[in-house]
Amino acid sequence: MNWKAFAAMLARDAHVARRNAIQLFLQTFLQPLLFVFIFGRVMVGSGYLPAAYKSLLLPGIIAISMVFTGIWAVAMPLIAEFQWTREIEDRLLAPIGVAWIAIEKVIAGMLQALVAGLIVIPLAWLVLRPGVEISIGAPWTFAGVIVLVATFSACGGLALGCSINQQHIGLMFGMVITPMIFFGCTYYPWSALKTFPILQKAVLINPLVYASEGLRATLVPQFPHLSIKVVLMALLLFDLVLLVVGLRQFEKKAVS
Repeated sequence: MNWKAFAAMLARDAHVARRNAIQLFLQTFLQPLLFVFIFGRVMVGSGYLPAAYKSLLLPGIIAISMVFTGIWAVAMPLIAEFQWTREIEDRLLAPIGVAWIAIEKVIAGMLQALVAGLIVIPLAWLVLRPGVEISIGAPWTFAGVIVLVATFSACGGLALGCSINQQHIGLMFGMVITPMIFFGCTYYPWSALKTFPILQKAVLINPLVYASEGLRATLVPQFPHLSIKVVLMALLLFDLVLLVVGLRQFEKKAVS
């Protein structure tokens, strides 16, 4: 492990992220804030949804922002570098193990997802106030959940970015990201699916369910949510599986 080379690559990715800050902001926050405004302000203000829905909605919006940011930050550059720009060849020549190049990508994406999650909290609160009731009663549990969610998003981006060809980018969003969001308990708690028992069990294979329910448990515990122990174990399992799959796919791409 060459820590100097690792830090240099991480610094380069941070510089690129800062240079594209406005573009990243629009890509990351525009869609979630539109959902917040429509469902939290328009629908609630018009009386179609109860006022308490604002607090229920916020954790799901945070989960969407983090997952979308992490996947986008890792998957899209990898697809471009492997298939369009071929910039990955420069990184593969660095005095560092191939796996560590992929891990650097994961860490960079994880940091961007963390920033997205921490920024969307005050932004969404400003849009939704008054009436939002959030509280971080267990800050260490909240920190653990948000780190695991950020790691899941970055590892998922690594696995997708190394598995999907450039002509299938639209398929990635249409067949993977969109169903994951709508069946990820982002706009409703998992318990709301009790009238659809088969669907309620099927969505448990969706890691976004645990991200949304974990943030709901730590930010708005007054609403129904999955057990925080189950959430932490599931997120850790998904993180490990996606990281192993992503590293394997990355090494295959690098060799080929």
